[in-house]
Amino acid sequence: MVGGDNPIVVQSMTNTDTADVQSTVNQIMALAKAGSELVRVTVNTDEAAAALPKIVDTLKMFGVRVPVIGDFHYNGHLLLKKYPECARKLAKYRINPGNVNIGKKHDDNFRTMIEAAVEYGKPVRIGVNWGSLDAALQVRMMDENAKLPEPLDAKTVTMKAMVVSALESAAAAERHGLGRDRIILSAKVSGVQDLIAVYRMLASQCDYALHLGLTEAGLGSKGIVATSSALSVLLQEGIGDTIRASLTPLPNGDRTEEVIVSQQILQALELRSFTPQVTACPGCGRTTSTFFQQLADDIQNYLRTQMPVWKERYPGVEEMKVAVMGCVVNGPGESKHANIGISLPGTFEEPVAPVYVDGKLRVTLRGDTIVEDFTRMLNEYVESHYGAAVAV
Repeated sequence: MVGGDNPIVVQSMTNTDTADVQSTVNQIMALAKAGSELVRVTVNTDEAAAALPKIVDTLKMFGVRVPVIGDFHYNGHLLLKKYPECARKLAKYRINPGNVNIGKKHDDNFRTMIEAAVEYGKPVRIGVNWGSLDAALQVRMMDENAKLPEPLDAKTVTMKAMVVSALESAAAAERHGLGRDRIILSAKVSGVQDLIAVYRMLASQCDYALHLGLTEAGLGSKGIVATSSALSVLLQEGIGDTIRASLTPLPNGDRTEEVIVSQQILQALELRSFTPQVTACPGCGRTTSTFFQQLADDIQNYLRTQMPVWKERYPGVEEMKVAVMGCVVNGPGESKHANIGISLPGTFEEPVAPVYVDGKLRVTLRGDTIVEDFTRMLNEYVESHYGAAVAV
């Protein structure tokens, strides 16, 4: 379920050719394993629509139950009618009102897609994008604005047009029989401040569930920072029911990064928990050794790889806090604040590593087996503190 008091949902999207069943299944499985709770795929050709049932059935055969969303542009009305099994197997449809005739004299294409959603009991995301905004609506609103005593700037009119497009499309969907609780709206732009402004505007005028995301966040740190900046402001204000980090991966890059970024945004805001968090110091002149950095990375990767098993066996483990610190200045204090923490020696410090459990010194590790010893203690902590919940 999406919206209302339900948890904010993490969504992702494949970049494979949907007609390539094996590649698409493999990527959906990777995204689902990383924690994506909804996965969107492009449905743009006859071949893609014909492949969808096989994709969904193959996922189920492997025990992957993640809902698959069909992303339609231009020809969705044709594909949903021509391939009813595709329409039936998809969990949700995404419709862009900028390219399905909505707003023109006849909205037959839009109505056809909504009627398919009604027939098969599917929710619909009406996704407005300022890169493909309904041209007729935009021209109309620009003309109306030009006649005002104090006209608004073009960007503001465009954002207002996006909101109008989303709300008019939602109203049309309801007229065609789609329940209000089956409608999700989005109004995507690529600028942080613009996204905040348009969603504040949209949220103030409706109570539909909203999907958040920059339409093209960008590469690497730019994309991560922009997405985090925009979504954090909106989520903190209570705006948003599903989110996606639309990161541009490097060639052959890991598509699952967008899932991890979305999870970390929600976890940093304390809206949801997905995996135990590792606190680690940034390092300074007191920590010329890179040992603590390697250990922090190893522990963080270990926790994430364990989570598919741990979340089934150890309820609540995702709330656990772990500290991997690099010197005596903040190491002991941060370790005490964590559920379990280790304070590794910095430069010129005695080569010992005190481990704190629930705020108290438990043991001081020495020698070449510090990593193995700390990992063992970590596993023991998980078993003793979260395993009991299973047995009760």
